[in-house]
Amino acid sequence: MTDAIIIGAGTNGMACAYRLAKAGHKVTLLEASPTPGGGAARAEFAPGYTVPALAHLTPTLDPRVVTAMDLARHGLGYATTDLATTALSADGNHRRVQGGMADGPDAAAWAALTDRLTRYANALAPFRAMTPPVLAGKGNEWGKLARLAYGLRTMGKAQFRDFLRVILTNAADVAEDELTDDLLRGLFAFDATLGAWAGPRSPNTLILMLNRLSLGPLSLPRGGPAAVADAMAGALIAAGVAVRSNARVARIDTVGHCATGVTLDTGETLAAPLIVSAIGPRTTFRSLVGPRPLDTGFHAAAGHIRARGAAAKLHLALTGTPDFRGADLRTRLVIAPSVNTVENAFNPGKYGGVPTHPVMEIVIPSAHEQGYAPEGHHVLSAIVQFAPHAPADVDTARAAMLENTLATLETHAPGLRSLIAHAEMLMPSDIEARFGLDGGNWHGAELSVEQMLFLRPLMQAAQYATPIPGLWLAGAGSHPGGWITGTPGWNAAGAILKGAA
Repeated sequence: MTDAIIIGAGTNGMACAYRLAKAGHKVTLLEASPTPGGGAARAEFAPGYTVPALAHLTPTLDPRVVTAMDLARHGLGYATTDLATTALSADGNHRRVQGGMADGPDAAAWAALTDRLTRYANALAPFRAMTPPVLAGKGNEWGKLARLAYGLRTMGKAQFRDFLRVILTNAADVAEDELTDDLLRGLFAFDATLGAWAGPRSPNTLILMLNRLSLGPLSLPRGGPAAVADAMAGALIAAGVAVRSNARVARIDTVGHCATGVTLDTGETLAAPLIVSAIGPRTTFRSLVGPRPLDTGFHAAAGHIRARGAAAKLHLALTGTPDFRGADLRTRLVIAPSVNTVENAFNPGKYGGVPTHPVMEIVIPSAHEQGYAPEGHHVLSAIVQFAPHAPADVDTARAAMLENTLATLETHAPGLRSLIAHAEMLMPSDIEARFGLDGGNWHGAELSVEQMLFLRPLMQAAQYATPIPGLWLAGAGSHPGGWITGTPGWNAAGAILKGAA
């Protein structure tokens, strides 16, 4: 008999399900899509052409998840675990970057900056594996907090002062103060704001860069990010978790303000004393729970959780090999030629417009391994910033976004348009509809200072428990946020097991 129901079989839902199952719970995992994976799924977008449907790279997976679920035994391997980046130049004078190494005139400055910021990020990284602290102080993991504080203080006085100085500044100021090469400045600004509703001159964007650095180097699993989902699904089966696909939850059922089960869109009801939502917090509270069991103020606050998606996803089926003016196609390709280009791409989206010159991250999966396209053909996957979150006419905006993106690509890879057999552009609203991500934001709720740690997604639900007894959160909208890591789900399961003890 099921005693725990988890909604959403993305990587966080699967990590949570596995940990609960190994602790003795009888777990049923419900997924609205035909297969588990969420944003780590794969898709055929044209006959014979498949792509990573949303995420096309992964950071370093949470080592607790990798070890406990024994993902290597379930088939997870990597094409590369430290993917280099090429900052593309329209004239072919590119910059290759890998970790703290960069070519070009700013190599030493880049190394010094990334070394310094990586040390700050590593000092903050232990926060990712913790339940966020409670401001009232009860229930805090004091030992872990003490070790974190000690790690910060051992930086030394000068570094600690610098850490406090820069942590809440904006990425543009740091890039322009520390670097002189526009290509490296643009890459820094792009990475700090990728997936965020913020431009590099927006306040507090450096902390987003520190969060990015705390995730470790970017990796490319063999088979793409879907290989992570496949390995996790294999581990779930071995652990006895019941995984049900095409099972969309329409309502979280409550009795006396306590969660008691779920009702599917087919009308089927499932009962369990423990319900875990690994989907967006706004959808969880506003759509699945509804106002009746919730305090009026909390219900209103849940509706104000910010989840504006600013990234579009482009898929191209190509009949030949694109040439980005000699750039290595087995690297991550970034078009962000300056800080101002990134900032100017963000500005129109704030008012529902489309950038004339979008900035983007490009991966050519078929350059790394076969199986994505017919022999001699390729697929291109790009995350394009910044798409309007709620344009007046999404079809018009989608067409403009596609045209401007293709024009930008053509500038950097002449002749690319002649290779396109099929193109697909997913706007934030398409991403929300297809993957169930609130607002099309891949973090489930915007990652910003106002929605981090004990404020994520709301102060009253920041420790994974919710005001409804029996209902917990485990998705990317909870601490520490999105990316394909499994960390929020693993943390949530730990909090659930501790709370049930």
